[in-house]
Amino acid sequence: MSIIPAPFLRQALMADATTSAACGVLMALGAAFLEPMLGLPAQLLRTSGVILLPYAALLAYLAMRETVPRVAVWAIILGNVLWAADSALLLASGWIAPTNAGYTFVLAQAVVVLMYAELQFIGLRRSTAIAA
Repeated sequence: MSIIPAPFLRQALMADATTSAACGVLMALGAAFLEPMLGLPAQLLRTSGVILLPYAALLAYLAMRETVPRVAVWAIILGNVLWAADSALLLASGWIAPTNAGYTFVLAQAVVVLMYAELQFIGLRRSTAIAA
């Protein structure tokens, strides 16, 4: 089933796309610079950044469509929740040894990602379902 996205949903998707693209470029291109400051492996930063770029493009694409598959919005919401949970797991696992700035960076982005998931959920509820 598809929906006509509410303006709130479009804005939430576009805000997520903008933030994801900015963080993706920063992490992909600045991994070597960020590694000593954050205490996060450059390869982790670079890979995460590269993953964020097509994700940001998908979000922007969905935000601009007249209709959107409802399942796509749910996938975005669940993906955001999983990203935040994985971020917390990464910090708790002991696999990395981030600096205080690194902890703050990972936690801050996890909180922002959860915020986007909530805003997208609210926007999804405000959207109009299209009869099949």
